[in-house]
Amino acid sequence: MSNAYYEVPYPVNEPILSYAPGTPERAEVKAAIKKMKAKKMTIPMVIDGKRVTTKNKVSIHPPHETKHVLGHFTKGDGTHVKKAIKAALDAKADWENMPWQHRAAIFLKAADLLSGPYRARMNAATMLGQSKNVFQAEIDAVAEFCDFLRFNVQFMTEIYGTQPESAPGIWNRLEYRPLEGFVFAISPFNFTSIAGNLCCAPAMMGNTIVWKPAETQIYSAIVIMDILEEAGLPPGVVNLIYVDGPVAGDIIFSHQDFAGLHFTGSTGVFRSLWKTIGNNIAKYRSYPRIVGETGGKDFVIAHPSADAKQVATALTRGAFEFQGQKCSAASRAYIPKSLWADVKKYLLADLKSITTGTPEDFSNFVNAVIDENAFDKISGYIARAKKSKDAKIIAGGGYKKTKGYFIEPTVIETKDLKYKTMCEEIFGPVLTIAVYNDKDYEKTCKILDETSPYSLTGAVFAKDRYAIELTSRLLRNAAGNFYINDKPTGAVVGQQPFGGARGSGTNDKAGSVLNLYRWVSPRTIKENFVPPTDYRYPFLAE
Repeated sequence: MSNAYYEVPYPVNEPILSYAPGTPERAEVKAAIKKMKAKKMTIPMVIDGKRVTTKNKVSIHPPHETKHVLGHFTKGDGTHVKKAIKAALDAKADWENMPWQHRAAIFLKAADLLSGPYRARMNAATMLGQSKNVFQAEIDAVAEFCDFLRFNVQFMTEIYGTQPESAPGIWNRLEYRPLEGFVFAISPFNFTSIAGNLCCAPAMMGNTIVWKPAETQIYSAIVIMDILEEAGLPPGVVNLIYVDGPVAGDIIFSHQDFAGLHFTGSTGVFRSLWKTIGNNIAKYRSYPRIVGETGGKDFVIAHPSADAKQVATALTRGAFEFQGQKCSAASRAYIPKSLWADVKKYLLADLKSITTGTPEDFSNFVNAVIDENAFDKISGYIARAKKSKDAKIIAGGGYKKTKGYFIEPTVIETKDLKYKTMCEEIFGPVLTIAVYNDKDYEKTCKILDETSPYSLTGAVFAKDRYAIELTSRLLRNAAGNFYINDKPTGAVVGQQPFGGARGSGTNDKAGSVLNLYRWVSPRTIKENFVPPTDYRYPFLAE
């Protein structure tokens, strides 16, 4: 019998290992890569705790080595979607009634498995399947995912501990029920940690999940399932399916027990899903919770008082880490004329030293973009810039897909503050820089705010504190995550809750207690210890 108030281990951010030459973690991940490349995996779906395969097998290739076959995933259809929904609903009663400390223990164990025996395998899977260098894999697939699991357990206890006041003779209580129905999680290719959090955060609060990852992330998604199962997650709590989006959507968004959507992906897809949910609203048992983190056109603006070297370093890291395939990546920059010569000098020197290639060679800073569709889209922007009278390429501009989907880190300079690549999300290693007159700083901030439909991340560089305050005020709604003298990427769970508004999503702040509140439906309970026995109030007396 549980009759105590439990204190969970207080979370701290998972240390990021260096993978420097001679370190044991470097040897371990290299060995894991070698082992995984040597074995062609058949990756099943996981429905009700069972491994499900089909005859429809789709090959998986490293984006940086497209001729190599890592294995195949088995693609499902509508019948698998229905089975996953049934499994989630069948598992719901036992899961939501499991004492919270036992749910917590599963996810805390998963974090320790990930940071321990699964660390090399998870990194290797992310490096091979998503073409991340070892540092980008480590900060994402291991450190951030561990942080999501551990901090969310802490946030869960904070929610449960939030209780109302009680008057004399009355005991008021709040219980935090899971949503009534199942949650649909749709995860992107670019962050393994996001994929894990999209299904684990609602599950931690007692919900059961149907999870559809991006096909280009399946190779690491199955590692997440392996970890959760070893940690003791019961069958049916998280059901992993590989089906086409419209197939899943037609069934899930018409189901009366659809209770919530946890989504990270493109703005266009999210808007389409929201519209479908709205059209079907009368079909549902409850109003579904819709949580989405979508696109970004993230900015860096430098004030004339900024340090040029700091700005250049922020641009190199912010724009080109993981090939710019972060929703937070610096994609546009505004540099004053007085600083431009120095910023350009430092930036070009940085780019000249960068090497591009396979993540299996740890000396490569830049690797391949995720697939051919991304390659064609990104290279199309570069090709148009080469022909444009309003822009010129001052670094990079090369691209090849003979061995893998490689695009050089590319910098475009434009005088048009509303040039195409200053406005549209590219999601690749392309940075566009506009140079403005120093006296037009405030005007430039206002143009920046109006240029893009997004509002995810942004950064200001300045030494002048008045300028920092002014920029923070003028760009109050331009970014959900705003950085002062830092690059606009790298939000840390528990430190910088992540999310944006406008076209960038619902701003429900992954990595904070705010996100977990979206996956509960509170019930207020009022208990009267001595109920009245006379309806009359004192004012009725003569």
